[in-house]
This record gives sequence, C-alpha cells and structure tokens, in this order.
Amino acid sequence: MNSFFVRRYVIAGIFISIILLLAAKLFYIQIIDDQYSLTATKNVLRPIKQYPARGPILDRNGKVLVQNEVFYDITVIPKQVKPFDTLEFCKLLNIDKAEFDKRFEKAIKYSPYLSSPFEKQLSAQAFASIQERLSEFPGFFATPRYLRTYPDSTAAQFLGYIGEVTQRDIDRSGGKYKAGDYIGVTGVEKAYEDVLKGTVGVKNVIVNSHNVVQDSYENGRFDTAARAGERLISSLDIRIQKMGEQLMQGKVGSIVAIEPSTGEILAFVSSPTYDPNLLVGRERGNNAAKMYKDPYDPLLIRPIQAYYPPGSSFKPLSALIALQDGIITPQVTYNCPGVYWAGNHPVKCLEVHGVVDLSGAVAGSCNGYFSMVFQKLIDLHGPKMVDTTFSTWRSEVSKFGLGARLGVDMPNEGKGNLPTAAHYDKIYHKGGWRSSTVVSLAIGQGELEATPLQLANIECTIANHGFYYKPHLIKGIGDKDIVKPEYTLKNYVGISASNFEPLIDGMQAVVDHGTAASSKIPGIVMCGKTGTAQVHGEDNSVFVAFAPRDNPKIAIAVVVENAGQGAHWAAPIASYIVEKYLTDTIRRPMDEYNRVKDANLLPDLSTYYSSSRRQAIRDSLKKLKTDSLHKKQVTKPAIKSVSTKKNNGNKLAYAAMPGKGRGHE
Repeated sequence: MNSFFVRRYVIAGIFISIILLLAAKLFYIQIIDDQYSLTATKNVLRPIKQYPARGPILDRNGKVLVQNEVFYDITVIPKQVKPFDTLEFCKLLNIDKAEFDKRFEKAIKYSPYLSSPFEKQLSAQAFASIQERLSEFPGFFATPRYLRTYPDSTAAQFLGYIGEVTQRDIDRSGGKYKAGDYIGVTGVEKAYEDVLKGTVGVKNVIVNSHNVVQDSYENGRFDTAARAGERLISSLDIRIQKMGEQLMQGKVGSIVAIEPSTGEILAFVSSPTYDPNLLVGRERGNNAAKMYKDPYDPLLIRPIQAYYPPGSSFKPLSALIALQDGIITPQVTYNCPGVYWAGNHPVKCLEVHGVVDLSGAVAGSCNGYFSMVFQKLIDLHGPKMVDTTFSTWRSEVSKFGLGARLGVDMPNEGKGNLPTAAHYDKIYHKGGWRSSTVVSLAIGQGELEATPLQLANIECTIANHGFYYKPHLIKGIGDKDIVKPEYTLKNYVGISASNFEPLIDGMQAVVDHGTAASSKIPGIVMCGKTGTAQVHGEDNSVFVAFAPRDNPKIAIAVVVENAGQGAHWAAPIASYIVEKYLTDTIRRPMDEYNRVKDANLLPDLSTYYSSSRRQAIRDSLKKLKTDSLHKKQVTKPAIKSVSTKKNNGNKLAYAAMPGKGRGHE
C-alpha cells in the first residue's frame, strides 16, 4: 500500500473521530447536562425573587397585634432596558423625567446586570393600573412584597417597626440581606429578626420578546420556595395594653405590668404613643420625622429607656437588707417628729408620724424611719469605713435588678443609675463624705434612677418573697411555647422570705386605708406604694403594686411625669389595670375612670423640653452616627426623662445634690 492510501485512511480516521466527539458532546449537552440548556435559554429566562411574609405577632390570648399586607416594588435590570416611551412610563409612576434619570443612574451604579428597586411600596390598588402595561417597558418588573399592618394600632414601642436595610446592614449580614430587603429596626421586630424574617425564594419563568411571562421554567425544577417567618406569641395582654394607652392619653410616662410567677410582661405602655401604621408605607419617613421633632418624644421607649427617681417605691429595699443583716427587727420603732436630721441635712416628712415600726413606716411612707435605717447600714463599721459599707449596700441593692440591664428581650434597654462609692469619692474626694451626705438615696432620690421596668421587677421580687424571673416579652415561637433558658431561672436577692411579711403588711395598709385608699379594688387585696418623686418642675406621680396578696398574678409600676402626687394619678391608673386584668371588667363608677382618662397632664414645654435638653439629644445623636431617617429611623438614646428648669445647662442638677429631696408618700 503506498503512502497516499495510508494518508487517506489517517485523515479519514481523524475526521471520523472529530465527528464522533462532536456527536457525543451534542448528546451530552442536549440530553444529559441541563447547564447548557440554562445557558441557551438565558435570554428568555428570568429569575423572580419570592419574598416571604414576616411572621405575625399575637398577644397572649391569640389576638393579632401585627400582620402583613401585600404591596409591589417596580424593579429594573438596566442591561435589559430597551428604548420605550419614557414620558408615558413617568406618567404611570407619577414622577418626572429628572426623577426617572436619577433613579436609573442609581440602578446602573448598583449593577447593570442585577435587579434593583426603582419604585417602592405601591399598594395593590395603585399597582392594578400599572400591571397591564408593564410589558411595554422591557427591563422593568413587578415584585410582590409585604408590609406590616396593625389591626388595633396599639403597642407601637413594644412591637417596633421594620425598615429597608442600609449598606451597613448588608455588609454585616454575611450575604443574608441585599439592597431592597427589609429588617427589624426597633422593638420585638429587631430582637426577633432572625425568627420573623423568613427565607427568600426564587421562581424561574420564561418570558417572550415582549417581556411577558409565558411559563414556568422546567416546571419549577430549579425554583426554591419562599418560607414565611415564624409566628411570635407575645406575653402582652391587649386588653390591659389598650386600656393603659387610653388612660395615659394626655400624659407623659409609662406603665409596666408583669406576671410575677413567670416574668412575662403583660403591659408595656409608653406615653405619648403613636399609631404604628404611620411608620409603614410611602409616608413612613415623613411621619417619622414629625415624631422625632415632637418635644414629648413618642419614639422614646420609656419602659426601658426613661430614667426616673424611684422615690418612695425604693424605701423598703434598705429595710429588707437591714432585716437580713440583723441590724433591725420588724419591731424596731422610730419616733417621727416630721423631720429627720442626718448631720446638718434635714429630711422632711409629709406629716408627723409619731412612733412607727417597719409596717407603719411603709404604710405612712415615713422618710425619717428609712433615713434612720439607711444610716445604720452605712455607718455599721464607723465613718472611716463608709466607702466600704456603702459598696456593700450597693451590691445588695443591685441584686434587685437596679443599676444594670435586666436583660429583657428588646434592644436598647437602659441601666438606670445606682451610684458607686467611686462616684462620691470623685465629687467629695476619698474620705470626704458620710452617710448623711448621701442620705437622699434612702428615700429613692439623689443620683438614684430606675426604669419603669426595673420598678415593676422590684414588685415581682416582693410578691415572690425574694426572687424574680427576668422580664420578657415573647412566650412562644410558631406552635411551641419556647422561652429562652435565662427567663426560666429564679434570681434570688438574698433576703429570707419571712422578712418580706412586715413589708407586705405595710403595703396592704397603703391601699386598705392609707394614701392609696381611694384606689382600693372591691374584692381584691392589692399591696402597693404611692410615690411622689421630686424632680425639677412638678413632681412625678409614681405607684407600684402587686395583687392579689396571696398567689399574686400581676405586679405593676406606673409613672406619670410632672403630675404631682402618686395617689392622685398613678395609683388609680394602676388599680384600673389590675382590676381589668384580674376580673375582665371595671366595677367601680366610670365617672372616676373618665376623670383619670380625660385628664391632660402634659408637662409645660417651657420646663420639660428646655434648650439644654434639646442640645443634649442632638449631641448624643451625632455620636451615634446613625443612618438617614428616611432609610432607617434613628433610635434615640436613653434620655433621662425628667422635667427641667433653667439651671446653667445641667438638666439633672437636682440629682447632683445629695441630701435634698422629699420622696414623700
């Protein structure tokens, strides 16, 4: 065979091999591997994000507090946009050409190849007029989303709100969030974001040359389903929550009610409040801006962020510590002449109480008795050891949950203020102060400050005779009763159960025939303590209580800022909440109820919202470096919510004067 025939067979063999390889590759591409099919159809294949509904939030009895409503975003993929009637499109969206150009440039800057929001939060009604014509505008798509809606317009500060993610949120999320996604900003929405948000899905569809959806791709084989967020069961009781908000209309302050046997928060009222529906939808930014400018701070979450002198509600704590340490007994008496002299500091009582023991001192709110007990505690080891004994006293008081965050399942909880010996060393120099210098702490004044949540928690501790469960707001996730382990532990305060009895006797007397007698509830034994905590301007009205005495079901703290005596305002508000919760009705005359409900006790703005306080808020916000209000509403710092007078710019000048203050009732 000559070389010509050899070459011919070799060349033929090569061509046959190439043909076989191409045939095999085509078979692999068309029959076996779907990847190439996807690539071939990418010009008609469109992935559509399927956004999940956030989990609803219910009250403890299954009443819906927040749920979802569908709306639509118009998104754009710049590279898929083809020439169209821009002015007609602008007319559909009710925007001008300049706004269109601005948004389109932003979308290109984000990514020419990826989808990004162009028009947000169109209602179902508004979208209906656009839907039929959207196919005329290639590159623009509609994406259904969900917004929150609040059927009863209640519990705004408790629930919180959601907002569009910022770049900072995206960067921190590790890929969980993308531009246009929503995230919890405050309240329970933020605290339980991972549970509520659900999982985004993807639906792949085939569109024709006119951008009209023709069919599902591969019968949904490559789709991923969106998974809705979990349902949350809160501990809130909407009956008393709504009543509390109604009673606090025209007032500044807070109500916190807790179930002592579990630590579940039953009512979480911050006043003034707002309709949470205002922070939803296209006007959200404008509405939030108005609230932020409101001098009475509706966006401040007072139950956990406002600081108040606890006043008379604090008095029993030092007595309990002294009982436990054997420094006094329940039978130890004090003869009250109407004023107690701590060194050269006079501590006045509202009246001359005469001879009182512990129960009588609680019932009559005798400043002298509790000042005497406080000095016995601090002077136990002599004046040279005052800083050491004070630190011991502070440590014992802190066991009741003061001076630190309680760990409630909400962000931005405040600590309050429980001063240290180092604080007084700094003011007076070491060794330069005595028990008489700081005697105002005995009656809940001076530098001592607590949140309403802390005040209610102290009542839980007394009701339980020496322990509390950490307060919390969520008791169930999905269909299961799920509570974080730390909320099931008893936190003991180191006081024997028997030492609480004389204190509780006095608290029952306060309601039975003492300063809160007008708020007594028929058929219910309530143990309480009125307080009139002195601040600049009119005093704060304070009342703390629990009921019934045996097997307590509810503990409560009410603060009405700058409203005067605790017996006049805070006590009746608390008693109506307690009665409603325990009996589901109000049996007392409604004339008194309406008097309290309709009273306008808003503080005088000339003292309440001074220029110095306004500047302090602005300075705090600058430090926070928060994002734009229209993207994500600013969370205000824990402002000390007290009235102020002009005092050289020091809104808490009063608190810096130990030894002053009545703290009566």
